[in-house]
Amino acid sequence: MGRGRLRIYLGAAPGVGKTYAMLSEAHRRLERGTDCVVGFVEHHGRPRTEVMLAGLEQVPRRELAYRGASFTEMDVDGVLARRPRVALVDELAHTNVPGSRNAKRWQDVEELLAAGIDVISTVNIQHLESLGDVVESITGVRQQETVPDEVVRRADQIELVDMSPQALRRRLAHGNVYRPDKVDAALSNYFRPGNLTALRELALLWVADRADEYLREYRGEHHVSRIWGSRERIVVGLTGGPEGRTLIRRAARLAEKGAGGEVLAVYIARSDGLTSASPKELAVQRTLAEDLGGTFHHVVGDDVPAALLAFARGVNATQIVLGSSRRKSWQYVLGPGVGATVARESGPDLDVHIVTHEAVAKGRGLPVARGARLGRSRLVWGWLAGVGGPVLLTLLLTNVDAHLGLTNDMLLFLALTVAAALIGGLLPALASALLGSLLLNWFFTAPVHRITIADPKNIVALAIFVGVAVSVASVVDLAARRTHQAARLRAESEILSFLAGNVLRGETSLEALLERVRETFGMESAALLERAGDVDPWTCAGRVGTGRPVKRPEDADVDMPVGDHMALALTGRVLPAEDRRVLAAFAAQAAVVLDRRRLREEADLARSLAEGNRIRTALLAAVSHDLRTPLAGIKASVSSLRSDDVAWSEEDEAELLAGIEEGADRLDHLVGNLLDMSRLQTGTVSTIVREIDLDEVVPMALGGVPEDSVELDVPETLPMVAVDPGLLERAVANVVENAVKYSPPGTPVLVSASALADRVEVRVVDRGPGVPDDGKERIFAPFQRYGDAPRGAGVGLGLAVARGFAEAMDGTLHAEDTPGGGLTMVLTLRAAAEKLVPADVPEPERQAS
Repeated sequence: MGRGRLRIYLGAAPGVGKTYAMLSEAHRRLERGTDCVVGFVEHHGRPRTEVMLAGLEQVPRRELAYRGASFTEMDVDGVLARRPRVALVDELAHTNVPGSRNAKRWQDVEELLAAGIDVISTVNIQHLESLGDVVESITGVRQQETVPDEVVRRADQIELVDMSPQALRRRLAHGNVYRPDKVDAALSNYFRPGNLTALRELALLWVADRADEYLREYRGEHHVSRIWGSRERIVVGLTGGPEGRTLIRRAARLAEKGAGGEVLAVYIARSDGLTSASPKELAVQRTLAEDLGGTFHHVVGDDVPAALLAFARGVNATQIVLGSSRRKSWQYVLGPGVGATVARESGPDLDVHIVTHEAVAKGRGLPVARGARLGRSRLVWGWLAGVGGPVLLTLLLTNVDAHLGLTNDMLLFLALTVAAALIGGLLPALASALLGSLLLNWFFTAPVHRITIADPKNIVALAIFVGVAVSVASVVDLAARRTHQAARLRAESEILSFLAGNVLRGETSLEALLERVRETFGMESAALLERAGDVDPWTCAGRVGTGRPVKRPEDADVDMPVGDHMALALTGRVLPAEDRRVLAAFAAQAAVVLDRRRLREEADLARSLAEGNRIRTALLAAVSHDLRTPLAGIKASVSSLRSDDVAWSEEDEAELLAGIEEGADRLDHLVGNLLDMSRLQTGTVSTIVREIDLDEVVPMALGGVPEDSVELDVPETLPMVAVDPGLLERAVANVVENAVKYSPPGTPVLVSASALADRVEVRVVDRGPGVPDDGKERIFAPFQRYGDAPRGAGVGLGLAVARGFAEAMDGTLHAEDTPGGGLTMVLTLRAAAEKLVPADVPEPERQAS
């Protein structure tokens, strides 16, 4: 009896239709004659899902008592006794009631699969164990019911049930997912458009990754070596030369032409470690590839064309991008080159692009070995060991009657040569080898005390000694040079990584960068000097350190020019030539940081001037019309009351006085908003934040609207909020007055509050005409009135002031569509430092579609 097959319907959120799709598949299998039963399916009162259960055999559930209540779970023994061909088991991540056969439902499913029963199940992407933290950061809700990723990955089939966030929200608004009393809370909390979009992206990426795994497994099982172009994967072959950047950009353009294109930059290094590649250039190319959305890979292989083709076929690439050879014409006698070999052996399923560049046929160059900077003391000790050591050894051997033999004498002199190489490098070792051979010839080779050798065997021995000594000295010196070179390149790569990671992302100020330069090179001070023209005096744009001030680059110990009118000046010591390459990178980045800072300051100034000019223009327009309107009404009423030729009745006088009061109130409101906007523009709004309950502030903000125009729903169980009560009252008042203004007559505005993670939301819901998506941000701009609002209704500052006050309290204010029509203003505030218990939030992990 074989293991059963598992098919999973995966969704991004509850309500997308997973259970409906599973039941539809069951009906299709029944029509084909497959024995299919329902092990556990929960329709949650959804009519369409409940209808789909008709005609399907259901295994009776098992009843369990827990804490005085009765629950039902899947009867695993009943399903095993029934032994159907296919069993439907909903909610794979469900946690069983204590006392059940297994703790989790996926463990029940494993038993059915082990018994040879095929299972069809459902799961949401947020229930995967590895995505718990990600989902919590998106939605603010921690999923308590999870299933190990490996359980889902082992499924024989995974089918994504997809639905756009807009369509899912419409389905919720129509009551097809939750009960009507839960719809508003669900739409405003878990089922926000942003949450649903992020969860949908997680589901799509997870399924795409699983599809790649399926494809790799199939190709491996069937030994498929041909390229399957399911999507464009472009491999860029890099040599570490200057053409690499051109190749990466060309590959990125090729990838953009096809949907889902992927760029993989690969550098093939020989196993002996000898290469002409520039570590600096490779670091730049790695950063460029990652910035363009690709990946960088380092592969070791002595046969570069074979290693490159093996890598391309291993990742199922469709194209390879290579640069034209940098070899000179005469070098082709050594072989056809990497590009020609790859193109010849790639086969018909792998396209090879040969891209021209500026370095074509200019020579590859050879690795330049920098000498080891050993220091004066090591050089002195090296020469003492190389020259004084053989002399002392000769004195010792000639004065001690040891008779060690010529072979042992040569080994002792060879040991001194190796020691000289380790301490002082190549030259002391060569001197030791030459002097040792002369001393061996003079004192220890017959005839002694003569530069002649009687026995030919001794000639061979001395020649071997000199050859071995020189070879060992060369190898030891080369190893020392390589060690120093590797250490230096490592330090340079760390510095360049700092520049690429911090400076290019704009995370470093000029002073911080100059301090990094000073610390890196151990200098006393670092300064960036600039001047406007060739004859203008130098000025200091930035300086760090305690060294002497430098007014000109010529006065510094080290100066690095940046263009014609800028230079990086350092004091403290003179730097060697090899350090100037990294210093040049620092200087260039310092100029970039300075330019970025100035551009940012100019942009801020221009933005401030433009905003001030716009405010002044709008203020003049408001004063010229909106403020004059209530003033005109007040003046007309006052003039009428003072008229001697008209006898006003008490009712008429009361009406005129009421008009004066209404006009004065309107003036007070308009002037108050203008003053508030002025405070926000000048940054003089001061907040006094304290912890307070919403039900103490929100009712006070409703004094300016009729009593029957607002419906208030602020639970007393909400956590306290950290706000400025005065600013919060003004913000809520402005939002509510705006909502009442646009609400249809007889339809009250709903003001509700709820908790979500560490925030508390106040939602002001109206049933007015609403605002299109492209206008939801414009309504928060100063002096903006939407649609056909009457000119006397205000100057358009209410929402701008409300958002400004909300942001001053570390909150937010944004607009959303009201399900069924209208606009919802969402004011999000910071909760006080206490444990939050979200109120009226549905539990999506317990819901199945």
